[in-house]
Amino acid sequence: MKIHTTIKGICLLVLGLISVTVQAQKISYTEPEHEDTKRTNFEIIGKVGGNFLVFKNNRNMNDISVYDADMKFVDRVKQTDMDDRWINVDFVAYSDFAWMIYQIQKRNIVYCMAVKIDGKGKRITEPVELDTTKIGWSANNKIYTTIFSDDKKQIMVFKINSKDSRNFKFTTLLYNSQLELKYKHRLDMPMEETNDFFTDFMLDNEGDMVFGKYIKKNGSELITDLRIVTKAASDSQFTVAGLKTKDVILDDIKLKVDNTNKRYIFSALYYKQKRGNIDGLYTAIWDKNTRAMMREQEYVFNEEMRKLAKGPESNIKTAFDDFFINNIIVRKDGGVLLFAESSYTTSRGTTFDRFGYRNFYNNPWMTPLNYYYYSPYSSPYNSFYWDRWNYGRGNNQNTRFHSENIMIFSIDAAGTLEWNNAIPKAQYDDESDALLSHFLMITGSEIQVVFNMYERRTMLLNNQSVAPDGKITRFPTLKNLDRDMDFLPRYGKQVSSKVMILPCFYRNNLTFAKIEF
Repeated sequence: MKIHTTIKGICLLVLGLISVTVQAQKISYTEPEHEDTKRTNFEIIGKVGGNFLVFKNNRNMNDISVYDADMKFVDRVKQTDMDDRWINVDFVAYSDFAWMIYQIQKRNIVYCMAVKIDGKGKRITEPVELDTTKIGWSANNKIYTTIFSDDKKQIMVFKINSKDSRNFKFTTLLYNSQLELKYKHRLDMPMEETNDFFTDFMLDNEGDMVFGKYIKKNGSELITDLRIVTKAASDSQFTVAGLKTKDVILDDIKLKVDNTNKRYIFSALYYKQKRGNIDGLYTAIWDKNTRAMMREQEYVFNEEMRKLAKGPESNIKTAFDDFFINNIIVRKDGGVLLFAESSYTTSRGTTFDRFGYRNFYNNPWMTPLNYYYYSPYSSPYNSFYWDRWNYGRGNNQNTRFHSENIMIFSIDAAGTLEWNNAIPKAQYDDESDALLSHFLMITGSEIQVVFNMYERRTMLLNNQSVAPDGKITRFPTLKNLDRDMDFLPRYGKQVSSKVMILPCFYRNNLTFAKIEF
């Protein structure tokens, strides 16, 4: 009797835990606003003063929509000084205010401006001019890039004058969290004409800038050299050092700042020969304190990994050829998690071309008439400006976009590959890739992975979690899931420790959903 009672108690406890897990996933939706359609540009600002703020652009109208804790509409605040002249906008959100850093153009002058807004979307300071640039009529008017540190105590606005193809001129302005100017520098960057490219630009918690510079010799589509470029907060010149020394060819380099351990991490998939198959994973770790390479390693994909990536019946040799690294997560102990996803397109009469696919979506290089280089990596966080004309990334009815399995690799502080695992999925869309891919959210020790999947011909939002030991848990369908909503998980944003905001389509309207874990 006692044994029976104990077993019953354990069963009740397990059921209770499952119940808590299911109930914790709660969704709240905004009501559609008639101004917002699938062609609305937007950026999720975040949680400010207890409200959720979203910037929206519709043609020449710029607004900030304010929603309360339950995603109920509060107000829509017009940004009148940006009408007809706005170019770009970035936000740095804090708990009780946010900086709006925006660019407007008057005649042939681009102004970089900043203003502080509160939790009601109202301006609490007058706009301040940060910098100006005179441009030619043929130039790209997106001049300035805004980046900020993980702790948001350092903010940098910079521009790159590329008129001289052999020597790019950087202008950097470093601010503190109150947008007080700390340093302004003008720096030269020698280039090898159009053979030099940049990775994303990042800022660490000490205000130091870092990015990668790589070379594509003789018009090659693959990377044959990699250098790390750093600029300390107070320095007026760049420090350049070589990174890649091994005889492999890198592809689509990703950069991550590890503020806890004061390191910079570069990662890429690699080939051993041009136009070959993906052979493995490359990582390089640069130690900031010693200003030297701490570790450079290659991890060869074995047969077991290849079967896990594409399935046991797939072509093992080409298993990783359509994978791209899209997330690097650093642990406090110095370990690293890397997420790579299968992404490709198919169309009539053509097959997947990794090189063309990567260059089309990831190459930020400018046209010869563009004398200012604009980085698309405007934020270390997820933000998105909707392509109002092309509904996401494509509008070709003959092209089908695919997004499939996610591979996860865990590397410990010593550089040992601890484990690898996969989240199987099969997504596709004939109109664009806007509803595809996934969103990652860190909730304590676990990482939540959110993505759409077809279930009985209906695209439904799914949630799986990744534990520190690599165990993957698939959760039941989220509570209060509206089947009429089409979620855009890849453009979501984590706004607190256990809350994310996802954009979604309700029929022809753009709306937003808050998901609580």
